[in-house]
Amino acid sequence: MTKEQFVVTAAQMRDIEARIFTAGMPVAALMEKVAGLISHRLQAIISPGQCVGILVGPGHNGGDGLVVARELHFRGYQVWIYQPFSKLKELTSQHFQYAQNLGIPCYQEIAELPSYDFLIDGLFGFGLERKITDSIATAINYFNSKNQPIISIDVPSGLHTDTGEVLGTAIQANYTFCLGLWKQGLLQEQALPYIGKAELIDFDIPLADIHAVIGNIPQIKRITKTTALSTLPLPRPLITHKYKQGHLLLICGSQRYAGGAILTGLGARASGIGMLSIAVPESLRMLLVSHLPEALIIGCPETATGAIANLQLPENIDINSFTTIACGPGLTKDNISIIPEIIKCECPLILDADALNILAQLGTIPTLKSRKSATVITPHTGEFKRLFPHIDYTNRIKAVQTAAQESGAVVLLKGARTAISNPQGGVWINPESTPALARGGSGDVLTGLLGGLLAQIMNKEIFIEDIVATAAWWHSKAGILAAQARTELGVDAFTLTQYLLPVLKR
Repeated sequence: MTKEQFVVTAAQMRDIEARIFTAGMPVAALMEKVAGLISHRLQAIISPGQCVGILVGPGHNGGDGLVVARELHFRGYQVWIYQPFSKLKELTSQHFQYAQNLGIPCYQEIAELPSYDFLIDGLFGFGLERKITDSIATAINYFNSKNQPIISIDVPSGLHTDTGEVLGTAIQANYTFCLGLWKQGLLQEQALPYIGKAELIDFDIPLADIHAVIGNIPQIKRITKTTALSTLPLPRPLITHKYKQGHLLLICGSQRYAGGAILTGLGARASGIGMLSIAVPESLRMLLVSHLPEALIIGCPETATGAIANLQLPENIDINSFTTIACGPGLTKDNISIIPEIIKCECPLILDADALNILAQLGTIPTLKSRKSATVITPHTGEFKRLFPHIDYTNRIKAVQTAAQESGAVVLLKGARTAISNPQGGVWINPESTPALARGGSGDVLTGLLGGLLAQIMNKEIFIEDIVATAAWWHSKAGILAAQARTELGVDAFTLTQYLLPVLKR
């Protein structure tokens, strides 16, 4: 594993640093190293000669800021320091004294501060627990109101390191330089308006120290390009045939939501699935044939409202012969019997959209626990609330862990930071997305893509949750690529399907 994958809590980071210091690394030396890396990175962002304000807190985060102030001062930047605290940690105090002796202007009152081009936030580092109030809160709100770029060291001051919760108020950074290892709070959705563009500053933490604290297989991981690509069914064997590349059954669509079936099928097509069958109401059969001529379209009896009345497969096909089944997009809740019918299948099952709404009506946890084979559910926040009304979803990481443990399913909670958990509590977080995906139908594309990947890889020694993570990564990357080409307003769900394969080409 690379350090880009590791995600730690404040307590874990504290324990890792303690091991480093116990091994003999001087605190002062580590501060110099970290601040030197930050200074080097800043010089690629801030033009020489510009004015930089440094916000200095009482702890070692403030010490990092002071070393950065010194280095930028030596390189010709106009630097000033805002340090409003009466007591500083010893090392931070020494750096503050040296900065003053260098003639760097230092201020304790907001009213005295000169103008600036950039602000470096070194007020509070990881581990902040108490709410920010009084004069410090006033100062943070003042800096946020100036609408000048802010770069935070490690975590924007005022954010909870683990949950991403705003503790009273918080710096709204344009950049966040996360130090050493990714902090869990930076991957929580509620933190996103405050962190800006986040990047990791790797200061060479020994892997032995990381593994000693969080284990060889960490419980929480970021999905990276390397891990996602390693899970794809590529390259294919030179000698193969369509039935060896998986057979996916999609159960979706209705007269009201015919597009859901088409989009799910197009997502599956892009996965490279060997055989694709799509069960839809009989009245939609020829429409699906026109969009997906390579698929086997199964017309099912339908209700008076145009929904699937029951799953009627061809006589020569048994439901358990499919490698994977995905159900839900465009289904409607007009006939809830379809879910009890397929919940008994012996192959992996993906439930999305209206299949999840029906599942909530039937009883989420007992229904899923009755499954003998693997199940993946892919709710957005509203569906998650209906499925698990007793689970607090404010901390999305904890929420998906609890839902997966209680239901026995792999849970993918959609969002700007999609979180995935297996029943054992292992979590994967997708660190990138785009608001361009906040459009009807984009989730249908994900269901098809995930179904196609799962069907192709089920005969290999790969964990299902790893495949789910790969599908989430691929889907979001397609959205990002499409938004770059067409702007965030130009990425409808059909367009999204056309950018899935270009992601792999890049």
